[in-house]
Amino acid sequence: MTDMQRTPRQEMIEIIGRIAGMDGDHPTIVLGLSIHRHSSSAKPNCAAYKPSLAIIVQGAKRVVLGGELFVYGASDYLLTSIDLPVFSQISLASSDEPYLSMNFQIDTAKIPALLDRIGEQPAASPASSRGMTVNKLTTDLEDAALRLLRLLDRPAEIAVVLPLIEQEILYRLLVGPHGARLRQMTTAESQPHQVGRAVAWLKEHYSRPLRIEDLASRVSMSVSSLHHHFKAITAMSPLQYQKQLRLQEARRLMLEEHLDAGDAGHQVGYDSQSQFSREYARHFGEPPMRDIGRVRRSLVDILAGEPEMLSEG
Repeated sequence: MTDMQRTPRQEMIEIIGRIAGMDGDHPTIVLGLSIHRHSSSAKPNCAAYKPSLAIIVQGAKRVVLGGELFVYGASDYLLTSIDLPVFSQISLASSDEPYLSMNFQIDTAKIPALLDRIGEQPAASPASSRGMTVNKLTTDLEDAALRLLRLLDRPAEIAVVLPLIEQEILYRLLVGPHGARLRQMTTAESQPHQVGRAVAWLKEHYSRPLRIEDLASRVSMSVSSLHHHFKAITAMSPLQYQKQLRLQEARRLMLEEHLDAGDAGHQVGYDSQSQFSREYARHFGEPPMRDIGRVRRSLVDILAGEPEMLSEG
């Protein structure tokens, strides 16, 4: 099939499938771009999503934010506008038609300058306040994403062409159906921007005891306003958000730094080992050491050629 006969999606499948020759999550030579290939569905897994555009070109995925489920598949995109701890699961994949996707991180610091150039043209108000949304891929956005993938075969062009494509992708998102959410996240003193500041503080200080009154004062909001807007955007309260950060970091410490459950729980801010174990089991489905043993066995299976998704942006 020639390039003229292939659809954009078929070309995206070819590029990702060829460059991500093995199952896994692959960084690329294009800054901020990762590609993903998995040949089987997997158990739900904790992940930390950053502001990003994720496009599935083959297969399907489920993402749980708080108690809310997002399902997206081929030719859909997931837009994340703020750092969010989630559960994710590849739900449709096979050896014949593996799950293939791309993820491009959004540099929110570049949005204000672009907004100055766009001007005050109205963007459609989002149907939801969530910092995460699923939408159908438009022709214009698909075209920009395809040109981004083509850079993987044209490394000499990256320095010049990448900033242009990145600006176009940001533009398409800003004037799209959920552009208002991205605009508000970068508009100083807007409530979404203040929530973003609260999220940034929690990420940096997750192990500290949390007093909501202090956090609200830090971001110049009332306690009730912080609770309302934080939950509207993240689907959880500040305390629930902090708990997820703590538990994810404890899991990382046990897996990567080989801490035992007691030390890991203490390092992320738990004074009570029994409380840590209870909350860990409620969050991950198993007590700490049993869960860590299962994940390590999964890593062995991956190395033996039996892949299980562990993380994806």
